[in-house]
Amino acid sequence: MAAIKRQQLAGQVVDLHRRRIFPGRVEWAAGRITAVREDPTVRAKQLIMPGLVDAHIHIESSLLPPAEFARLAVLHGTVATVSDPHEIANVLGAPGVLHMIRDGRRTPLKFNFGAPSCVPATSFETAGAALDAAAVARLLRRSEVRYLAEVMNFPGVLAGDPALRAMIATAQRLGKQVDGHAPGLRGAQAQAYAAAGPTTDHECFTLAEAQDKLAAGMKILIREGSAARNFAALAPLLKTHPDRVMFCCDDLHPDLLVGGHIDRHVRRALATGANKFDVLRCASVNPVEHYGLEVGLLRAGDPADFIVVDGWRNFRVRRTYLRGELVASGGRSRLPRQRSATPNKFKAKPRLAGDFACRVTTGNSSLQLNVIEALNGQLVTRHLREPARIVTGCIVPDLQRDILKLAVVNRYVPRAPVAVGFIRGFGLKGGAIASSVAHDSHNIVAVGCDDAALAEAVNLVIRHCGGLSVVGRGRSAVLPLPIAGLMSDRDGRAVARRYTGIDRRAKQLGSALDAPFMTLSFMALLVIPDLKLSDRGLFSAAKWGFVPAAG
Repeated sequence: MAAIKRQQLAGQVVDLHRRRIFPGRVEWAAGRITAVREDPTVRAKQLIMPGLVDAHIHIESSLLPPAEFARLAVLHGTVATVSDPHEIANVLGAPGVLHMIRDGRRTPLKFNFGAPSCVPATSFETAGAALDAAAVARLLRRSEVRYLAEVMNFPGVLAGDPALRAMIATAQRLGKQVDGHAPGLRGAQAQAYAAAGPTTDHECFTLAEAQDKLAAGMKILIREGSAARNFAALAPLLKTHPDRVMFCCDDLHPDLLVGGHIDRHVRRALATGANKFDVLRCASVNPVEHYGLEVGLLRAGDPADFIVVDGWRNFRVRRTYLRGELVASGGRSRLPRQRSATPNKFKAKPRLAGDFACRVTTGNSSLQLNVIEALNGQLVTRHLREPARIVTGCIVPDLQRDILKLAVVNRYVPRAPVAVGFIRGFGLKGGAIASSVAHDSHNIVAVGCDDAALAEAVNLVIRHCGGLSVVGRGRSAVLPLPIAGLMSDRDGRAVARRYTGIDRRAKQLGSALDAPFMTLSFMALLVIPDLKLSDRGLFSAAKWGFVPAAG
């Protein structure tokens, strides 16, 4: 029998439970910490602390499968994620969830997947699959499924929807947490939502909203990702409620993942003057304890999951250990590159420019549009009323007013009618962009300046059975996403470079958005107020029903 390998590391040990830092040594063997010893002779300045946890993320939004996501995330000290496979579930159903679990098992990073609660998110769109209460219960009974993922249909929760109540009851009976998703709920409604079972919320975009949900007994996840950026608004909670706050990205495109993850939240939090122990608890202890994760917190007997950081000023992660194995050091991942399987569901056929036309009665000069206003760094939108520009019997974009055409093409039915609406905030001066990452049902969503450009961008996505595309100025580009139309099977850094390229082209066409493709992906997310577009038409969350594009 081979001897057990015993290892140790010296440095300044950050003890988050006793809130102290001391010179010492961390010792481990067989994947577990055997001792944490104080040693005044240690002169090493490096900080040794628990690894970081993303308390809510959709791995699919990185455009990478779990095994490839892990190769980048460990560089930044991430040792675990609380991951909602809601995106792939909307395309492939329960088999999609199991695909993510299997792929995640190939890497030591600790993925903790949930059972998606809202597939489809609403009955007002076409998804590729459905998970009823029985299907969700089957997932929840699996040991590797750790929680009921975000309960997005908050109107259904407030109305006592029987299926949602059954899912929540199953999770509670099994001792698993229930994640919330309730943008904009305040006061009595927030109280009622929390009383129904959800224990967290990551959708707060004002401090007052977060305070209402804290008062209702919920925990708040401070989100800073590629599209939704709420850190600045919620940062005061780090000083007032550090025991009830966690950090999350929710959605993080690969260009940002290459540069940072939860370590970015920590740096920013430390810069606000928040207490360092409170900040690190938000980044590790709080999610581990809330979800009951099998993740080490730098105590004897814990799994040997920890990181080495160069200092508080820059907070740069130098090494990451998982189960005692060095998985990243010196800015290089030690996890091997592994190709992933490419399950998919994509039936859409190529479109003509005429499919995107919005025809009206000739001569109706007083026609008003219901216009979506996209907001930079937010998932919420505004509902505007604007005069229509009509040319030869069709409503057309008005670039001077930044009113562009938005379209959603059903990818699960070969030639379903194209849904068309109008949007302000993208700023394109020519061309179009399109994506098969379109929360939550992941049909094809596109925004453009004319019907021909829209058709060309959409057809590029269709040709590759999923992807992100940009057309304009006589050029076109596409990033193929063969895994469910959501993720690439390529090397993560290569995907990040290609994404950066098409993002740059979208901005060269005039978009001033920080992340135009990420923002576009949420323009079909009906459960986020106020106005969005599904494959069936323009939808108002305020009215919880469809409204006409013009009228």
